[in-house]
Amino acid sequence: MAPGAALPEPDSLLTPKEKNKLRKPVVEKMRRDRINSSIEQLKLLLEKEFQRHQPNSKLEKADILEMTVSYLKQQSQLQMKTSFHKSSQFDFREGYSRCLQEAFHFLSLHKVRTETQTKLLSHFQK
Repeated sequence: MAPGAALPEPDSLLTPKEKNKLRKPVVEKMRRDRINSSIEQLKLLLEKEFQRHQPNSKLEKADILEMTVSYLKQQSQLQMKTSFHKSSQFDFREGYSRCLQEAFHFLSLHKVRTETQTKLLSHFQK
């Protein structure tokens, strides 16, 4: 008989439960590595922000996550204010244009032009 030819595979001797026990630490290490990698990426992305808040200090993972959440909330609020301001300007311009159209329409209904109508129309056209 050839050496090792009749030996079963080591994995085939293990029950599924035993395989899971062996696999669990490896899977857990991979999960922790992914978490640590993502935290490191956050730290690099927001490095300037962290330096502004806590210069020359070693940040713990929890600090990085808390400061990232705080920064994202701040950016979200800033974006909401900006979009509200742009929306207000757009609404004003739209309302002004609509009012101008109505005024032109009203003034054009009268066949006879008075001096006031002429002045208004020339003022609007500026």
